[in-house]
Amino acid sequence: MPTGSQPKRRKRIDGELSRERILDAASQIAAERGYEGASIALVSAKCELPASSIYWHFKNKDDLIAAVIERSFASWLSAWQVPEEGTARARVQGLAMQIAKALLDSPDFIRLGLMLAMERRPVEARARAMFLAARSEAALALTQALTELTPGLSDTQMRQLVTYAIAGADGLFIAHQIDAEVDLVEMFGMHADALYNSALRLLSENAGS
Repeated sequence: MPTGSQPKRRKRIDGELSRERILDAASQIAAERGYEGASIALVSAKCELPASSIYWHFKNKDDLIAAVIERSFASWLSAWQVPEEGTARARVQGLAMQIAKALLDSPDFIRLGLMLAMERRPVEARARAMFLAARSEAALALTQALTELTPGLSDTQMRQLVTYAIAGADGLFIAHQIDAEVDLVEMFGMHADALYNSALRLLSENAGS
């Protein structure tokens, strides 16, 4: 191995570790203070790296928070694998509970995203746009899963079902944030059961029409 490659590799590894430290710190600060309260100065103090290091990795605070959302979403999206075994109802419930567990492990995507989604700014924040794009990707993944598990629904019915599913998930997540005693995994299982019942009702209406 050329001798010059080792310092370069070490520098790259150190840069990756610094980036992760910055993202971890930004996640904690934003969770405590929201988007507006997550200043570069506070993130710098939390991760014990100079502001210059943060600006080396990220253009500004908006770019940093967008990266926090992107990283959290990537972890969350890995849970969107429909269980291969069981009845359709059990598979819908299994998927929902996997997603709930992933939210507990990587809550920043929803926590920060919902705050940003409610804001209206003259200039669109990149972090908000990142969250909305990620939600669209999640909605597409859910549409594909439900199409497999509940075939026969019209496009309009499927959009209604997916909207209902995501809105319910948002509400349950907020309930858990307000009251830690709320069992998010159990609630997601109940929500999935109601979702599947709604799908069956729509299919029954289609058959009777």
